[in-house]
Amino acid sequence: MTISRRGLGLLAAQLLLGLLVVGKFAWDRSSLPRVWARTVPVDPSDPLRGRYVRLWLDAEDHRAAGDSTAGVEFYARDGVLAVRPATGWRGLRVREPAPPGAAGVVVWEPVAYFIPEHVPDPSRLEPGQTLWVEVTVPHRGLPRPIQIEVRRDAP
Repeated sequence: MTISRRGLGLLAAQLLLGLLVVGKFAWDRSSLPRVWARTVPVDPSDPLRGRYVRLWLDAEDHRAAGDSTAGVEFYARDGVLAVRPATGWRGLRVREPAPPGAAGVVVWEPVAYFIPEHVPDPSRLEPGQTLWVEVTVPHRGLPRPIQIEVRRDAP
């Protein structure tokens, strides 16, 4: 086998892996529930990864009163992002106390939403504005962000 054939074989393998990842995310977006969730911005950029906004997802707490379960999982309930005690896996840790600006429960692991260079940073909010993100909610792990929106609070 010549070097050019090996190179083409490697290119085909990489393209196949890339298409499998794109296909999995497309399948998730079409089959998993999608909800809008209020967020709390954490960090606007990283020089090594580019421009992105790290977001803590603000979810409704559907744990029993006084339940100090170590792990929680996200799920969609009536179009709202919520957390409940994890079943069958370790789960995600809850941030206690919640950061300023949060209305519900926030987990320790933030999600990253990448933004282009020419778009203003959405995490720089004016008074009376909140940051929301539409996410797909997988069966395990963190929700995956789709789009981001700045909303004005109702007076």
